Amino acid sequence: MDLTKSLAMQHRARKLIPGMTQLLSKRPDMFAPGVWPGYFSKASGVEVWDLDGNRYIDMSIAGIGANVLGYADPDVDRAVRAAIDNGTSCSLNCPEEVELAELLCDIHPWADKVRYARTGGEAMSVAVRIARAHTERDRVAFCGYHGWHDWYLAANLGTENALGEHLLSGLSPNGVPRGLTGTSIPFRYNRLDELQAIVSAHGKDLAAIVMETIRSQKPEPGFFEGVRALADQTGAVFIVDEISAAFRMNTGGAHLILGIKPDMAVFSKALGNGYPIAAVIGKGHIMDAAQSSFISSTYWTERIGPTAALATIEKHRRHDVGRHLIRLGEAVQAGWATRAKKRGVPIVVGGIPPISHFAFQADNAMAVKAFFVQCMLEKGFLASTIFYATYAHQESHVERYLTAVDEAFATIAALTSTGSLEKKMKGAPATQGFARLA
Repeated sequence: MDLTKSLAMQHRARKLIPGMTQLLSKRPDMFAPGVWPGYFSKASGVEVWDLDGNRYIDMSIAGIGANVLGYADPDVDRAVRAAIDNGTSCSLNCPEEVELAELLCDIHPWADKVRYARTGGEAMSVAVRIARAHTERDRVAFCGYHGWHDWYLAANLGTENALGEHLLSGLSPNGVPRGLTGTSIPFRYNRLDELQAIVSAHGKDLAAIVMETIRSQKPEPGFFEGVRALADQTGAVFIVDEISAAFRMNTGGAHLILGIKPDMAVFSKALGNGYPIAAVIGKGHIMDAAQSSFISSTYWTERIGPTAALATIEKHRRHDVGRHLIRLGEAVQAGWATRAKKRGVPIVVGGIPPISHFAFQADNAMAVKAFFVQCMLEKGFLASTIFYATYAHQESHVERYLTAVDEAFATIAALTSTGSLEKKMKGAPATQGFARLA
């Protein structure tokens, strides 16, 4: 493959953009530095073209989970174009935000009111602000990954790596006010005892209990019931973070399937199929606390986000997209496991089927990962150790992909046996977690 233009753009970016890109998960060093193309010129369905004109089938991160229907979905784009033709920003408010609020509350009958943002991280900050305003308390107990804002990164103030078991290790709290030390306290998924300990120590000052609904593990019986009971006991607001999980297994939040009964829920990513939109939904008496604080932004009122969300939800529900994503994800997970076993490549597979992942079990795992990425690129696939299913993916894509995976695993096994894998790498090993990009 010729990657001349793609790599040249990465060189330009390194000189101009701290960290090279706006999103850690899109940095080339997270895949295979020196080999991963990094930039796209066009994306449609499941196909991606890089700056050099190379065409790939994307079996990787699908816009970090944003493009649940596939890239440039014609129905969503048609609705957005109509909105553009009628003007996307105005001195008046767009009616689509009211229509979207009605739809979200219809899908989630426990919720009464809605506020909007445009990204998941800021929406989580809005939710936490509302909970603090409602309770007039400061501390937050949380489980999972919830973004980059101060309330969350405060957990790493004065500690070695409190967030290390919540998706990303080594997140630096530099720039977060030291006065926030102790205001955000983590507990692990399915560890109700850890949340009970937090409640025992800080229950009277607990504003919220914040959790991802599901990511890598399934909830154990009684876990969420216990969380709900502790929220009721302390008066804390129970907030579920649906930014990654929503619209994967069903139309709406995963909490509807899991039987979770929250006070608030936060959505983004798949909500707009790649167009920026985020929503905070909740019980009316809690959401009304937004009026007692200042939560306001000009671009939360533009028209494209709500329009895209309405079109995405309508198509998602009409085609039962969640079922499609589960079926393909299950096929990919099974395919990884059987082919790795067949070739003698140790891996561990995890995640809910629509957001699947695996990890190489080796001392040089990051080198193996980068070489796997390299092999798959040469076979015409954007692929890593993560697979986000989309509605545009079909069984034929999965079959072709798993054939390529089998061949890549066979090559990895052969090179590992001779100790020559690193010699065949065209780039550098992948990085893991948060690390400074030189």
